[in-house]
Amino acid sequence: MPFRELNNVQMDILTEISNIGMGHAATALSQMIGHPVHLRVPHITVTDISQVPDYLGGAEKMTVGITLQILGDARGNIMLLFPQESAHRLLGELLGEQSKALIMNEVTISTLKEVGNILASAYLSALGNMLHKTLIPSVPLLAYDMAGAIVDYVLIDLCKSSDLAMLVETDFTGEPASKLAIKGHFFLLPDPSTLQIFLDAAGGQP
Repeated sequence: MPFRELNNVQMDILTEISNIGMGHAATALSQMIGHPVHLRVPHITVTDISQVPDYLGGAEKMTVGITLQILGDARGNIMLLFPQESAHRLLGELLGEQSKALIMNEVTISTLKEVGNILASAYLSALGNMLHKTLIPSVPLLAYDMAGAIVDYVLIDLCKSSDLAMLVETDFTGEPASKLAIKGHFFLLPDPSTLQIFLDAAGGQP
């Protein structure tokens, strides 16, 4: 079943699944950072893959992209995108220091990959528990480039099976709110057969 055929009830199911998954991811990220973090999913949007850079401020917006494959009982991909300034603030929180600019080196790359791994693992664990499926993330890959270039590079193979993606737009907030001001974009790109598995297991099949 392609995304464009989903009805409102099915979209509500996917939104609820994502909120549960992000709740688990928030707990994991809070433990990593050392203070409470809340991940809120305002809404889920089905979008054309070619329009993904628009959510980041345009194709030329410098962006950190972390991608993982979904393995196990289902197949697909997860892509976590941070605008440059959000990645910079996140690294400052994690490494305990704030540089004047985002610097990509062995330490910062490893740290951001670990963030992607933690968020994806927690999300897939919650999703798998709810659907009674085993879902495992692959080793994360990271790219730091213009948003358009990342999307072209990462999603070129995905376009073979679908030209649409499900955007789980995620707000990261800390306590106090000024402690962490990060905007992330979490894209779930299940294969068409996997999307049907999700809906069937969640009771979304008419």
